[in-house]
Amino acid sequence: MAWLSTLVSKALEKVAVTTPAQLRATGILSMNCRNLNYISRYNPRRLLPLVDDKLTTKRMAEKAGVEVPKLIAVIEYQSDIRNLKSVLDPLQQFVIKPAKGSGGKGILVITGRDGDRFIKASGDSLSFEAISRDVSNILGGLYSLGGKTDVAVIESLIQADPIFNDYSFEGVPDIRVIVFRGFPVMAMMRLATRASDGKANLHQGAVGVGLDIATGHSLRSVQRGQPVQQHPDTGHDFSALKVPHWHKILSLSAACYEMTDLGYLGVDLVLDKNLGPLILELNARPGLAIQIANGQGIEPRLKTVEALSRHDLPIAERVAFSQQHFGVLANAAPQDSGGHKNTTTFRSS
Repeated sequence: MAWLSTLVSKALEKVAVTTPAQLRATGILSMNCRNLNYISRYNPRRLLPLVDDKLTTKRMAEKAGVEVPKLIAVIEYQSDIRNLKSVLDPLQQFVIKPAKGSGGKGILVITGRDGDRFIKASGDSLSFEAISRDVSNILGGLYSLGGKTDVAVIESLIQADPIFNDYSFEGVPDIRVIVFRGFPVMAMMRLATRASDGKANLHQGAVGVGLDIATGHSLRSVQRGQPVQQHPDTGHDFSALKVPHWHKILSLSAACYEMTDLGYLGVDLVLDKNLGPLILELNARPGLAIQIANGQGIEPRLKTVEALSRHDLPIAERVAFSQQHFGVLANAAPQDSGGHKNTTTFRSS
């Protein structure tokens, strides 16, 4: 329980909270509570492979008509590596990732070429041999859940919306939305830094920015659990950050409930400058650091959704409910996709 005390003190900047009762009072969701009351209860084990395997998720999303980054190739066996050079030779930019990886491990982001060298988002360069070794490690299960053999997915590099150029170092920022029973309940943006090697991964040093569910406006920003005001590499202040296409982002996230039938889900999206919001991947065991970025616990929002008399609402109504009930600006009625104030009301049981 020690890590929870740290989580609460960093997230809410209060005095130390040590007892279970005090932790519950803050609304902070613990790992045990998440696993027992939400993941085990709302995510049937038979459905977990749908999101644990990124290749399966991508194909499922494509079938459902949900926009995802373009799939270039799949390397399934060690013998397939002999064909890797012919796959990569025509490419200037690409991403290689383990299909069953977690926590951003094993993901290789190539942003350009310099002769025979491949340039990473951080500016470092790699030889083809180094990339081949990385792919071999992926296939061997070095980065997969449980160390099981894996496949390497090669997909197009997202062309990040330039609106975030000042907020992210080299890499493509992403947005994590927690969706509970089809309702988006909490969101944050993850912004790459030099320390994170151009990856939007909090464990590797990316910045997490809490986002207002009603508007997509920044609330609070943290790096390695500590509050920060400016990006450590660009020096840009996070207070003016606001995510465009916010209503579509919430709608896409909510739609993943129908796509997977998973009740507790982390939806990761990116903003492409040409294609708009894209689903990057799904996570049936989303982490709890989103509470730190938002400066508040997620459990009261989960309980609000649980208390509803109906959950089989259309996506638009679920999104409107979340914006009305979980937005920070309580006095500002959220707008629908047409720009009109939404005054729909909902009833709890």
